[in-house]
Amino acid sequence: MTGPSRPAEAAKRVGAVRRLLSDALDRLGLGAYAVDADGCIVAVNAQAQALLGRDAEGLLGQDAHDLLHRDAHGRGMPRSRCPMMEAFVAGRARQEDLGYFERGDGALLAMSWLVAPLRLRPGDTGALVTFHEYDPAGAHPAVPDIEAGLLPELERLALLAETTTQLTATLDVGEALDRLVRLVLPLLADWAVIDLITDNDEVSRAVVACFEDGRIVRRDDLQGAMPPVLPASPLPLSRALRGAGSTLATPQTYQGPPDSGIALEQRNLFEATGIQSAVIAPIRGLREVLGALTLGRSRRPDAFTTAEIPLVEDITRRAGLALDNARLYQRQRKVAETMQRHLLPQMPHVPGLQMTARYLPAPHASQVGGDWYDAFHLPDRALALVIGDVVGHDLDAAAGMAQLRNILRAYAWSQQDPPGEIVSRFDRALPHIAEVGMATMILGRLERVGGGLWQWQWTNAGHPPPLLVTRDGQARYLTDGHGLLLGTEAGVPRVNATSVLPPRSTLVLYTDGLVEAPRHPIDHGMERLRRHAASLAHRPLESFSDLLMERARPLDNDDDVALLAVRLPAPGASEAPGTETSAPVSPG
Repeated sequence: MTGPSRPAEAAKRVGAVRRLLSDALDRLGLGAYAVDADGCIVAVNAQAQALLGRDAEGLLGQDAHDLLHRDAHGRGMPRSRCPMMEAFVAGRARQEDLGYFERGDGALLAMSWLVAPLRLRPGDTGALVTFHEYDPAGAHPAVPDIEAGLLPELERLALLAETTTQLTATLDVGEALDRLVRLVLPLLADWAVIDLITDNDEVSRAVVACFEDGRIVRRDDLQGAMPPVLPASPLPLSRALRGAGSTLATPQTYQGPPDSGIALEQRNLFEATGIQSAVIAPIRGLREVLGALTLGRSRRPDAFTTAEIPLVEDITRRAGLALDNARLYQRQRKVAETMQRHLLPQMPHVPGLQMTARYLPAPHASQVGGDWYDAFHLPDRALALVIGDVVGHDLDAAAGMAQLRNILRAYAWSQQDPPGEIVSRFDRALPHIAEVGMATMILGRLERVGGGLWQWQWTNAGHPPPLLVTRDGQARYLTDGHGLLLGTEAGVPRVNATSVLPPRSTLVLYTDGLVEAPRHPIDHGMERLRRHAASLAHRPLESFSDLLMERARPLDNDDDVALLAVRLPAPGASEAPGTETSAPVSPG
């Protein structure tokens, strides 16, 4: 209750907490709301809404003091003179027999209230406010009853909601484990140990961490490969890794003769960490046991009890679902990256030319997409260059991209015609031989025309124009030859454009992910690309392409990007083989 109203920020931070707390507060039988560390209302029950004459939408995210607190005359109350604020800032419980809230209709509600600290999530303490209409003969629930019964339950719900929010917000296994550690340390324990079962049914001690000097410290020396799990060991960690259940443990648990290598590792863990009390719970996914979580207490005097096991199991259940999703995503990503590498072509050797290509997948998709490039020899030894983009950036788009690329190759090879005529026939055939909605594309042919010069002839089907960068740092777009994108109006004649390219110049073909961004016009992106390309004209082609992708790609880009760059030789240069570079599939 100590700051300005920040509805959007508060709502974003505590969505999951709000849902669980509101359900719990509805069972109280009196008005109640919870506020976060900034004093913004994060949960409110139906009784409070009725007493205040305000609905949840008018309360959630609002500063409770500014919105509700009034003196006996209905005037706003300075924070320094508000008894509820005083208790909130001090972090202690307090109750008053008579206070005043302002209702939604402007009338005053005389009420009795109680405020008590409420831990909403690790490191974030707010408050719980309960109130009822003032009755001089009535009684308010006692502070000890609230603290002993309701507050721990609300704090448990808040922790579980925060666990769900934190762990489901990432699809990276390592990040999920780090978040899990931050949730339980130091709130529940001094030590957190996470053992995971790998895809090969081996056990790895992925995390050993403690809370020390106000921060979480990883003990890398205690992490690493673990011995196999015995099928019949009765000891706690082995049972948890088999999914048999949660168990309390002390150093004495592992003092007898070890029945396995895991038991010996656990004895060493207790000795190295000084853990005196621990709870060990399985981490279960939807189909299998993924590992185990060990929470240990080495400094605090209270030992774990069986009453705390359900909370730990609730946490590991949520962790298991999050890890299951993260592992599935990583497997899909690996398959997708392998698929993309096989879909994208290798660059051919072309005497006298340098060529390089790059591909970056969409940052939030399946790591594959509909952007593609191609380069191949034609029967007359001219070089065909292609850049294209199928709508979408998922597996369906990648499959459509593969169809278009293969069909176009066949058309370009079999028909010795200018690019515009090939693309016209290609566009007419697409509805009958491919499952692709719309796509953009540039098809061109690059060939030596004598005197050390090269000619570029192309047609553009709705794609961003090629960029030509000369050796002296001039860059311009080749805007001729433009037509409708594929799949919109088959049969429309395609135009061709022809240009003789200067020696040592660089021709850049790219997809719209390099110039488009949600909050910026495409003209802005194209000018940024042109400027960066001009500034990099003197760079070797490899670093030219890498730096161009790095500097020109918009930070808020949500699309995949393909780039194909060709550099022409100097006048009179020998026809040595050009540089062959395959496109790396990068995580973006």
